[in-house]
This record gives sequence, structure tokens and C-alpha cells, in this order.
Amino acid sequence: MATRSKKPTATSASAASTDAGSYLGNRVTLHYCTMRTVAPQAMPAGVADKRAKLLLLNASKWLNGSTLTYAFYNSPTNWSAPTAQKNAVRAAFAEWKALGIGLNFNEVSSVANAQIRIAFDLPAGSSSYIGTDNLTIDPAAYTMTFGWDLTTPYGHTTALHEIGHAIGFPHEHQNPKGGIVWDEPAVYASLGGPPNNWSRATTFHNIIEKISPDTVQNSSWDPNSVMHYQFEAGLILKPAKYKNGLTPKGGLSARDKTWARKFYPPLPSGAPAKMALFQSQPLKLAANQQADFQFVAPTSRSYTFRTFGTADTVLAITQATAKKGTKPGVAKMLAHDDDGGHERNSEVQVKLKKGDKVQVKVRMRFVEKAGESAVMVF
Repeated sequence: MATRSKKPTATSASAASTDAGSYLGNRVTLHYCTMRTVAPQAMPAGVADKRAKLLLLNASKWLNGSTLTYAFYNSPTNWSAPTAQKNAVRAAFAEWKALGIGLNFNEVSSVANAQIRIAFDLPAGSSSYIGTDNLTIDPAAYTMTFGWDLTTPYGHTTALHEIGHAIGFPHEHQNPKGGIVWDEPAVYASLGGPPNNWSRATTFHNIIEKISPDTVQNSSWDPNSVMHYQFEAGLILKPAKYKNGLTPKGGLSARDKTWARKFYPPLPSGAPAKMALFQSQPLKLAANQQADFQFVAPTSRSYTFRTFGTADTVLAITQATAKKGTKPGVAKMLAHDDDGGHERNSEVQVKLKKGDKVQVKVRMRFVEKAGESAVMVF
């Protein structure tokens, strides 16, 4: 997210006024977010191109129906923020959810219980990890940070942008289909100065580097995407229409909404289909589709859940919980396995008590033909 913002002058959002002027100082410039990444998934030798493309496309997406927990830091004080700033983030989560997507967002009281840990760290700027990469980060570290006022229209778009990263979407201006040709010396010079003060490596990673075509969900480029930076004049050589600058409309674009619903479609009404012991459940799924089942343990023991067939799947067992600090019905992950790119099937073991009710979720990452796989509990 590139936002027309003012250089931060405070080191503690909690100590600063929520008024835009005093909160941000008086220097107007473009201030960018950074996309935090972990090492990309390595494809085993011999994985065909078509299969690898779909595996990479879905690599950081959450299982549909997941409840993503988030929390704000109350300490240290330089990571906390006024209520108005927190409310702006809450409103952005609500706007994504209002699209009807199958993800749920639940604020918890402690960062120790949160998958998305939010700091207001003005010197660090705004940033977020991508999708399920959040689960691999040291629990003592934040996974999302904000570095400027979120109560302005630009700030609202910033909050939407960082949450877009958190649910699995990369930067749109790095879409290889966009055809952007940069004035690279100008880009490095602009981002190397205040307020960003980026190294050449950070600038390359967040702006100039093109995303692998295998990770782009659509062939078209959306300059109005909430995942697109704003750029000042003199940074873009081509397309010629953007030589004088590129400013997205702000907020969620039509394509943002379409792709969010594609990856996280609305959940069906009613209870999932029931699973019974030793009975195979066919998975009539195409790539990126998901099937949900319900299993009630008939006795207290350890149960094995496993997929069968040649497809690449993510298998997860979740259970609704009313644990302190969460809302009733929030899904707790009991077990998870991803066999993507490997010549094996997803398999997990879960110890359950008689009467325990769990959700069995299977997301298809790659399959040659729908109906060639199944899931069973035994």
C-alpha cells in the first residue's frame, strides 16, 4: 500500500493524538508498506509444471471456514495505539467479512492466543506476512504492523491492504501481467530516501521484482486493486498513461471482491455431511475447492483421518471451542497436514473422547480429474 501520508514524528502511537496532523507530523510524502515473506515452498524434483503452478497459487491460502484470530499489543507502549486506530483495523476486518467470504475474524484479548499479532510501530511502517505464513512466525514477534494514521481514507485502504496480505494476497503492482516498466534508478532513489529509507533489496522485493506467474490468480492486471501501491510521477516508464503517476481509487476493487469470494466462497447453510468409521467419502473437487464433513467420535480413542488417491490436498481437523478469550464456536485446529508436491497422502491422528464432534476439512490443491480422491476415518 502506498499512501499519501506524513512522516511519523512520534515513536508511540498510544502517546500520539488521533488527529492526522499531530499524529503524523507535517511532511507529506509517499509512505509504503512492506510485504513480509518467508522462504517459498520448494517443489520436489519431478513435479510437473501444471501441478506446481496450482500448488504455488494456493500455497499461502487458508482453509475456507477458518477463523483467523487477531489481537492488538497493549505493551510495550510503542506497539500500542489509541482506540480510534484499533477501531479502524476492526472496521477493515469487518469490510472483508461483509463480502460474504468463508473466513471468520475473531479478536482475542491476548497476542499470545492470536495468529495475527498487530503492532502500531511508527518507525517500522506498515507491513504484514502473507496468509498461512503467519503461522510460521515466532510467537514473540508481531505479524502485522501499522506506521501511520488509519482514520483517514488512505489509512482505511492501508488497513484493508494489510489484511489482504494476511488472507493470502500479494502486491498487485508486481503482477507480471501488468507490463509495468520502471525507471529503476528513480525508484531506488525515491524509496531509498525518507520516510521509507529502504535498502535496494527491500525496494526490489516490494516494487521492482515481478511475482512468479505461477502465483498470480488471474491473467489481468488491476491498477485499482487495494493490493496495488500508489506511485508518484517519474517512476513508471510504461504504460505511458502512468508516467505522471498512478493512484488507485482506494478501497476494495471489483476484482478484489471477486477473487476473495473465489478463494473463500460463502459457506453453505446447514451442517456438513456426516462421516462414519471406515466409510470412504469421495472428493468430487476441482483444484482450489474444498469439502467439509462432520465426525462424532463413537468411543474414546485415537482416530486416523486420511485422504486417498493421487491428488494434492490439505487435510485439517478442527473443533468448535468456547475457550476463555474467544467467542463460542471459534474453530480450534486439532491437526493439519499438507501433502502438496509429495507422493503420499494427507494423514493425521487425533485423540477424541466419546461424543466429541469435529469438522473434517479437505482443500484440493491439485487434481487431474475431479472424483479421483477420497477421505476416510478409521
